[in-house]
Amino acid sequence: MRHFLVAAAALLLLAGCSRPPEARTVTVAAASDLQFALDEAVAAYRAVTPGTDVKVSYGSSGNFYAQISNGAPYDVFFSADVAYPRQLADRGLVDPGTLVVYGVGRIVVWVPASSGVDVERLGIGALADPSVRRVSIANPQHAPYGRAAEAAMRSLGVYDAVAPKLVFGENVSQAAQFVQSGAADAGIVALSIALAPSMRAAGRYWEVPADAHPRLEQGAGVTSTAGDRAAAERFLQFVAVGAGKAILARYGFTVPGA
Repeated sequence: MRHFLVAAAALLLLAGCSRPPEARTVTVAAASDLQFALDEAVAAYRAVTPGTDVKVSYGSSGNFYAQISNGAPYDVFFSADVAYPRQLADRGLVDPGTLVVYGVGRIVVWVPASSGVDVERLGIGALADPSVRRVSIANPQHAPYGRAAEAAMRSLGVYDAVAPKLVFGENVSQAAQFVQSGAADAGIVALSIALAPSMRAAGRYWEVPADAHPRLEQGAGVTSTAGDRAAAERFLQFVAVGAGKAILARYGFTVPGA
């Protein structure tokens, strides 16, 4: 009987060792300017880390800041403004040891390919053209790209002429959708969105000078409520320090150390 019990215990131990590891899920809140770049990075990460799934929600950084402040269960926060994760770290809601600047964003004036406005020649002055009746930007109240767009228009002297035409997207991705759908005739959107294959084929753009608006320094961190901190940190490192850096650079981000 004793030998039988020992053998049974050994079999149970072997059965336990042979079980595949439980799948891990990392939930991510990400600024909408990252949608195309981060989708590509997630696909690359899944290919090399098959045991981990990554689920991303895209939106405005300010709204995610408010949600995480109120206990939203995200594991990683990628913000279009590094100030938001830094503020969360100061409040104990993001692990300060994980804070990282993953890139610097740029903005462009974007028009559909069918537009008669010569945006490449007129630059930001295209927004004041009489044929442009509506101009979309992200809402400056909670979207860093909206604040950058407003600052650029003021800096380059077209804000007063363009202000009556402005329509606001909830985030910079929605601002781009407004132009794509015809709800706006032009927009100021993220370069990372303009470089996406679908947008590149559908329109033309002019890049706003970097010194015309505050620097769009973008940052990320792991939240203090992350369910699997190790998995969350690995994904963040992959995007900000590992293979994801090359993907971000292809979408127009200035990447530290690249």
